[in-house]
Amino acid sequence: MDTRELTLDDLDAILDIRKRSFGPLAPTERELWLKAMPPIMAEGRYLGVFDGDRLAAAGRIRAFTQWWYGRPQPMAGVAGVTVNPEDRGRGVGTTLMTALIDKAAELGDAVSALYPATTPIYRSLGYEHAGAQNLITLPADALRRIRHDGQVKLRRMGPDDAPELLSVIGRAHAGSRASGPITWDERTWRVWLAEEDDFLYLADDGYAVYRWSDGDLEVDAVVAASEETGRALWSLIGSASSIAQHVTAAVAPDDPVLWLTGERTKETVKQVRWMHRLIDLPLAVARRGYPAGLTASALLEVEDAQRPGNSGVWRLEVSGGSGTAAAAGGPSPEAARLGAGGMAALYAGVPTATLRGAGLLSGPDDSDETLDAVFAGRPYMLDYF
Repeated sequence: MDTRELTLDDLDAILDIRKRSFGPLAPTERELWLKAMPPIMAEGRYLGVFDGDRLAAAGRIRAFTQWWYGRPQPMAGVAGVTVNPEDRGRGVGTTLMTALIDKAAELGDAVSALYPATTPIYRSLGYEHAGAQNLITLPADALRRIRHDGQVKLRRMGPDDAPELLSVIGRAHAGSRASGPITWDERTWRVWLAEEDDFLYLADDGYAVYRWSDGDLEVDAVVAASEETGRALWSLIGSASSIAQHVTAAVAPDDPVLWLTGERTKETVKQVRWMHRLIDLPLAVARRGYPAGLTASALLEVEDAQRPGNSGVWRLEVSGGSGTAAAAGGPSPEAARLGAGGMAALYAGVPTATLRGAGLLSGPDDSDETLDAVFAGRPYMLDYF
């Protein structure tokens, strides 16, 4: 088996594997997919595993920005992982994912995430469940009844608004100390903002993207940095309640809209789970945000077979909203012990009690409360990729 970067000459082979794995693309989806491939391939972000001249598996790394406790960092979004049916069970998927992890490190990413079709292969490679895309269904009329002062200026967005939109997203996620949400780069946003069937609205400190779906409304995102902007955007969507009965929206687990609606007794929530991994442990710690008023220290012993540079005993230090992880010598009886998956989950804010109950954290528990405070967060994503 040989692994290499894919080129435009491989497009037909990639589409064939994709069809056999996920089903055929609709004509419009195929057109968008083909438009997106040249820059991805030019950056070496699409990898394939070959059996001789035959493509056996393929996968790509999307360039995202991800927020952790309000601080952005580059993130390797693993997507489009496909293996030919006749090649499954031969270790081809593991070969591909190992190459993608190494490529993420080469690209300078310290963290990675993916939406798994199945958990075991990714868990065996150091990924662990961290959060979800939360899709909630709300009555459209309940959104229409959200009151606002009418002073928030909303305008329609187009491709040229991509830079301003990215600035708005960054300020909103930083202000809310968000953990987990991602955003696309400007090039991709320009494509999304040209969608004729989407309703795209921008305010000085927020935005909304939504569309019709089988007579109801589907909301990709409502992000707002202030109460009044949030009220104005949700009320705007609810103004279609004379036609739409329901609105299905991707929201944070503690999104303000859940407190703005008048009635809240029963909710339908669908969670699409995503997994997370540290590619470069000390760099990931340095790039993450932390509670500004917290000063803390802890010892962690990590074992990471895929990324040996992450293995060892680390002295974690956090102060003033920033953190470091420094190598601390050989094994220590004082260190809490984690594998690569446990470290990924801890970084994402999964409580230490949960990690111990799942067998992902062992050793002394003296620093458990400290670790919970350091890695506080309720990770979520609004986007599926």
